[in-house]
Amino acid sequence: MFDFSLTDEQELLLRTARSFAENELTPNLRSAEAARGVTASVRAAYARIGLGGIELPTAFGGAGLGALPRVLINEELAAADAGATLALDGLGPALCVLQSLGGDSAIEQLIAPLLSQPQARALVVTSADGAFEFSDTSVSGTVAWVPADRVDVLVVLHDQGASVVCGGIALQRVPGSGLRAAGASALLLRDLPIAWRCDDAAKVRTALAHARLYVASLLIGVLRHACDYSRRYAMEREAFGKPIAHHQALAFLITDMNSAVCGARLLVHEAAGRAERGLQFESAAASAFVEAVEASHLVGPASVQILGGHGFMQDHPVEKAMRESRALGLLLGGVDAAREDAGRTLCEATLPLALSATEAV
Repeated sequence: MFDFSLTDEQELLLRTARSFAENELTPNLRSAEAARGVTASVRAAYARIGLGGIELPTAFGGAGLGALPRVLINEELAAADAGATLALDGLGPALCVLQSLGGDSAIEQLIAPLLSQPQARALVVTSADGAFEFSDTSVSGTVAWVPADRVDVLVVLHDQGASVVCGGIALQRVPGSGLRAAGASALLLRDLPIAWRCDDAAKVRTALAHARLYVASLLIGVLRHACDYSRRYAMEREAFGKPIAHHQALAFLITDMNSAVCGARLLVHEAAGRAERGLQFESAAASAFVEAVEASHLVGPASVQILGGHGFMQDHPVEKAMRESRALGLLLGGVDAAREDAGRTLCEATLPLALSATEAV
């Protein structure tokens, strides 16, 4: 018997995140975009409810919970404002990435100094996100866009492993399209010393999988809200004597949108559950990321289409959802890198079976 219900603790976290999103993020989403950040009062409210330290080990004052609570919280917050979610969670996916790479020692060295700085930001990028040159002791490179106006710790995941830079990163603010509340900058690294590194390829793959889960859960929240909003609009808007949602073409489209989001959410939750149980989840995380991005290619434009001309206006949040979903899909090397990783893992898993079958014949 399978039980997909949440535990009482997870339900409490979900309700807390939803209440915060409705009371603090949704009313301020346009002002947060304009200011490229959230207000001090919103930060203080977020700190009081303790959602920022969900995955932080208890030794550092966090709750020490796993991947599933994190993706549940991300979905609820991103349904209100994904950019503000990134701005509030300054550690972002860098926390789980560094914990995968170096355990508590990496957290103590690289993350602990940021905990007393409310607006500190730690970012994760991959070598596919920019152009990098690595030496034994330093790194140089550029990244054209990251959703941040401040970077204190930068984790670069690359073919040789992972390199961490602390400070000295030159930032140039650029106009943001999606995730504006988190900021938008181009990064320039000029022979910056590598503060910490990991050369274990297996750990790097696990770290990247954690980061993909984080981003995919934000995408699910954005898409869920776009589906819900456009469906409610279609139920209220009438044409030819009945709500437009009752016309077959739109009814089918709304169904397809909801199915895409629900399917992607199940993959994200499955991958998070596997990660919590210590099972292999790298392929599942890559597949979940791909499915979430593919869902965004349907849901983003379709939600705008359902609203017609209103869909492009800031009076309605679906234009924001389309921008945010496209921006999230570009992170961590984008969907093509995730699809390649998922396919490679699948081929590696099936090759021994194929060889065994050949030998048997």
